[in-house]
Amino acid sequence: MQRIRAQQDKSAGFTAFICWTFQPQHTVLKIDNPAGVAEYLRTQALARIFLDNIENIQSSWVTQGPDIGQVALKYGANDFGSVMMEENVVSSAGTTFRLNAAQIESLIRDAGYEPGRRNNWYQLLN
Repeated sequence: MQRIRAQQDKSAGFTAFICWTFQPQHTVLKIDNPAGVAEYLRTQALARIFLDNIENIQSSWVTQGPDIGQVALKYGANDFGSVMMEENVVSSAGTTFRLNAAQIESLIRDAGYEPGRRNNWYQLLN
């Protein structure tokens, strides 16, 4: 995270930080102890505090699933992510969570927040 923070200080080029955990299921890279939910949520919370120079910290329901993605909103994420029209990176590794817009909005509301739509530069559209 120190490198990310330093690079953001130099460039101001990051619009968001997204904590994707490594998904080893269908890869040649095997690890003994993949990061679990506790490590993911701890990283989310630390990112919100330490990467205070990056405005948007995104939840990763793509790697963690919808329920943990929702909980991540309470751990500092201010963005839930979006509907995936096509996703090849994480699904190639064996993770295949899928959500539509209505499901995403419901998860955000159920967590106590108001969903919004944004563009790729994190500018709110509604």
